[in-house]
Amino acid sequence: MKLASVDDGSRDGRLVVVSRAGTHHRSAHDIAPTLQRALDDWSVCGPRLKVLAAGLEGDTGAERLDPKRLLAPLPRAYEWVDGSAFINHILLVRRARGAEPPATLETEPLVYQGGSGALLGPCAPIPLPNPRWGLDFEAEVCVILGDVRRGVSARDAESAIQLVMLANDLSYRNLIPAELAKGFGFFNSKPATAFSPFAVTPDELGPAWHEGRLHLAMHCYVNGQKVGEANAGVGMHFSFHDLIAHIAMTRDFTAGTILGSGTVSNEDEQAGVSCLAEKRCRETLALGAPTTGFLNVGDVVRIEMRGADGENLFGTIEQEVVAA
Repeated sequence: MKLASVDDGSRDGRLVVVSRAGTHHRSAHDIAPTLQRALDDWSVCGPRLKVLAAGLEGDTGAERLDPKRLLAPLPRAYEWVDGSAFINHILLVRRARGAEPPATLETEPLVYQGGSGALLGPCAPIPLPNPRWGLDFEAEVCVILGDVRRGVSARDAESAIQLVMLANDLSYRNLIPAELAKGFGFFNSKPATAFSPFAVTPDELGPAWHEGRLHLAMHCYVNGQKVGEANAGVGMHFSFHDLIAHIAMTRDFTAGTILGSGTVSNEDEQAGVSCLAEKRCRETLALGAPTTGFLNVGDVVRIEMRGADGENLFGTIEQEVVAA
């Protein structure tokens, strides 16, 4: 089942179910007006939404989907918690800014809490107030959680995952070092995150989804040129099950929390990159200095993931950088 939120002028949009091909939709208002409302009562709403979605296939009366009218599946969320589960990404980015990796690199996930009150849709422009801040894209896999109780184990965490989607977790790379030097984490260096058009149930992903990881390639483009196709299941040291258990060690989480994997990253350089920082780091190691610049006004980022049959599972994130 694929779900999306259509822009109807409200803060949270209007919940719709989407055809498997991602071309048509039906309103789910009679079941739940918004995705958050559905998540609040998922045991009742989830099965009803699946029935509605099944009836959509082959329905010639369904409404044509316009991706430009879509908001993020959750235009605002109770929490947006982002991990960094790909150790290769941590090592490369830390090396780029001359920082040592944490001693707990392989035993304890890195996480931070991002802004969740204003999340960007898949076609929303990316405002750039200052090019010197070093704007970068970061392609990630995310899950939307149901209610999570404090102390849940990784073994029992799968049931908390209701939906899966993609994210473009934007960063101002040149603001990060000074912020982290304060010892209190990211804030100004992390602008609003954008999300894929569709959030899908794990069963929609078939065998590619197993053990809390999504084993498919993340296709990333800048200005139409492919820069990466790293496999999101390769090198993900901490699974989503591990991440859930880690964040829930001391507190509960409510339905509608978004949890990210961190930037998808493979050691194999032939897989390319899911952010420009990694590309710049590899250039520095090979050439002594980076030759790739960060994003600037007019640049277009595209992120998508396709299934074994070529289906564009989550729809396409396609955003242009604009002057703020």
